[in-house]
Amino acid sequence: MAVVVVESPAKAKTINKYLGSDYTVLASFGHVRDLPPKDGSVDPEQDFAMKWEIASDSKKHIKAITDALADDDELILATDPDREGEAISWHLEQALEKKLKGKKVSRVTFNAITKSAITEAMKHPRKVDGPLVEAYLARRALDYLVGFNLSPVLWRKLPGAKSAGRVQSVCLRLIVEREMEIEAFRAREYWTVTAELTTPRGQVFTARLTVLGGKKLDKFDLATATDAELAVQAVSSRALTVKSVEAKPATRNPYPPFMTSTLQQEASRKFGMGAKACMSAAQRLYEAGYITYMRTDGIDMAPEAVMAARDAIKARFGANYVPASPRMYKNKAKNAQEAHECIRPTDMNLGPEKLKLADDQWKLYDLIWKRTIASQMAAAVMERTTVDVGSADGEVELRATGQVVTFDGFLKVYDQGRDDDEGEDGARLPQIMQGEAADKRAITPEQHFTQPPPRYTEATLVKRMEELGIGRPSTYASIVTTIQDRGYVRKDKNRLIPEDTGRLVTAFLSNYFRRYVEYDFTADLEDQLDDISAGDRDYKEVLARFWRDFSAALGETADLRIGEVLDKIDEVLSPHLYPARPDGADPRECPVCHAGRLHLKTARSGGAFIGCGNYPECRYTRPLSAPGDDETAALDGKVLGHDEGQAITLRIGRFGPYVQKGEPTEAVPKPPRSSLPKGWAPESIDLERALQLLSLPRQIGPHPEDGEPVETNLGRFGPYVKWGKTYANLPDAEEVFTIGMNRAVELLALKLARGPGRGAATQPLKELGEHPEGGAVQVMPGRYGPYVKWGKVNATLPKDLAPEEVTLEAALPLLEAKATKGGKKKAAPKKAAAKPAAEKTAAKKPAAKKAPAKKPAAKKAPAKKAAPDAEG
Repeated sequence: MAVVVVESPAKAKTINKYLGSDYTVLASFGHVRDLPPKDGSVDPEQDFAMKWEIASDSKKHIKAITDALADDDELILATDPDREGEAISWHLEQALEKKLKGKKVSRVTFNAITKSAITEAMKHPRKVDGPLVEAYLARRALDYLVGFNLSPVLWRKLPGAKSAGRVQSVCLRLIVEREMEIEAFRAREYWTVTAELTTPRGQVFTARLTVLGGKKLDKFDLATATDAELAVQAVSSRALTVKSVEAKPATRNPYPPFMTSTLQQEASRKFGMGAKACMSAAQRLYEAGYITYMRTDGIDMAPEAVMAARDAIKARFGANYVPASPRMYKNKAKNAQEAHECIRPTDMNLGPEKLKLADDQWKLYDLIWKRTIASQMAAAVMERTTVDVGSADGEVELRATGQVVTFDGFLKVYDQGRDDDEGEDGARLPQIMQGEAADKRAITPEQHFTQPPPRYTEATLVKRMEELGIGRPSTYASIVTTIQDRGYVRKDKNRLIPEDTGRLVTAFLSNYFRRYVEYDFTADLEDQLDDISAGDRDYKEVLARFWRDFSAALGETADLRIGEVLDKIDEVLSPHLYPARPDGADPRECPVCHAGRLHLKTARSGGAFIGCGNYPECRYTRPLSAPGDDETAALDGKVLGHDEGQAITLRIGRFGPYVQKGEPTEAVPKPPRSSLPKGWAPESIDLERALQLLSLPRQIGPHPEDGEPVETNLGRFGPYVKWGKTYANLPDAEEVFTIGMNRAVELLALKLARGPGRGAATQPLKELGEHPEGGAVQVMPGRYGPYVKWGKVNATLPKDLAPEEVTLEAALPLLEAKATKGGKKKAAPKKAAAKPAAEKTAAKKPAAKKAPAKKPAAKKAPAKKAAPDAEG
């Protein structure tokens, strides 16, 4: 019998169903080896030798495969059909080298986990593809060399910076430069004039002024309200007739089926789904056998799938929705090894309505199925109409446009979402005849302002990266996720906004390592990696050429001083840090002392802020992102009143707004201060509110049990009530000033009843159902975030998984991973005694049923492949 190894237990389970008892199907749980995260793992002095290490969690998986090979004489590596999958197979072959002597080793690939695809793949075994592995090694070495050599430079020269990556830093530059475009943008005013007109039959339509004074209007010709009013008078004073009516038939062809980038873009547009969440849902669909492989640059479809789609269209919608000949889409892949078939359903007749899946998986399958079916449907047919209405003297002319769909074609199933810069189709027009009079009902001038370029969404960022040739299908999600995880970028209402640290890192790299954040350079390096995978380049030559120039650039920064770096960044970011003031005053002048100049400074704890150069005489500071003309920044230093002869002022610091009593002196270097609670707007603060804050902590009185004082205050984690060493959170900051003893004692008693951790009094956020081994599975609130609970097993939820979206299917792998951590399974509610987790993730099909005590534990979560561009 043969041992088949795949990446994940979910994939192993599906494949085992198709292969039967003649095979043992095991999971490697992703990569079994990686470069140790320490200096020297890639040695340029030793021809780029790479030191690999088997991860501690992987040793048990290697042992399971080794044990299986003791009885079997053939190893079949069936990992994913891309560069990363090839690398996993190569790592397995290397790690098992001593155990494989005298045994047959082969590699098979399939684009879909279906019985036919797997059976066919088993007929065509091959060796591990050397060029694909070399392309992986080159990418891994490049990312290591950049990450482990550039990041320490950042840490030393730019306090507060975290790390840099080969492609991640280029992606960050895109977001930062877009933000700088937005900040530098100056809106320009312009006007348009529209008229509501009626036909002789009383039907109303709208037309826009296009000709004035016999000349065609350009966008900014009506620059002011006066210009617009003169245009309105010109139209009002003239009789209008229909000069021409032009109706043209038009067709709209369907979109090609999905590849990785377009799937991520559409999932973001339609569901607000991030790239990481999209690929996670797609991975589950692929492993369950519902869709083809989801990391691809290809848009072509297998001939049998095309015919199946045409048959499904005919059966569901009728023969008139099937085009005369199959649609063929040209593959746009830059890289042959990534150019698999498009992302499509494995069964065209399996509509979304027939599947019961987790919500995110169902939505994604529905999207993929509709896009695939639509790609083989007939074109939509419509009629586009243009009507020109003008005066007899030719001085004014207006135009109305519209369209009507006469046959919906593929639109019956699917229409693609729109990005910010895409226009809408015109409305339908009534019946209009040339030569007819067009009576005026209303003429309206409308003011407009040009808009800045929109911030990137994950969809538009992936689209831009694809256009520039940055990254590849398997890297988009990890790149976008990494820059958010490192705190360089935040996502607000699905828009990506650079944080101050992200700006600083980009400014540093753009000045001292400019070549390595250039778009063309990064895209060219990607092309070189593609050439390696095709066997057209030697990977060590690519590494040597890169390292020669990169190490020289590192050497040039050795003598840089932090002050020199800050001065340079201060200069580069000055338009952002010190925008022009409305009164024309020097934007760098300190708004408090008016004597010092503002400069970029670093804090002892890391990070940066703007401070007055007249320190310590003037202690003015503000965060980087607070521009000079910001309404909140303008409140800094506002005197709210006086108490005991000292000024009570509102301040805007780098950690947010606060109130202060008096000024720093030698005797009192830190005067009384109190931060504003979350939700308190700075502009709403008056003297009474400020004095309330400065009077904290507030004494409620002695506790009835022991006489110890009970008090309220505002803390790092919000408002609270305290008694001795017991703290209980308050839901609203207002309660700090109003709560009485009875309510305080009740909250403190409830906290004590729950205990110091997650006590029995805590109510579950969601009941998920019964665990397969017995016992309820629940989603619980926790001090450090929500988690899933089964008996005594608690597993923290991933950051990108909201508590309300958790399903039993998603919770079980998390619980199993937690339960088996360290090699021992924790006690959990079940009828039989708890036992060690099985070493094998999927075993040979037994000839007879095993005893209940041998029942395998719930499967682990599918291990994610280490992203080839994790640092980049």
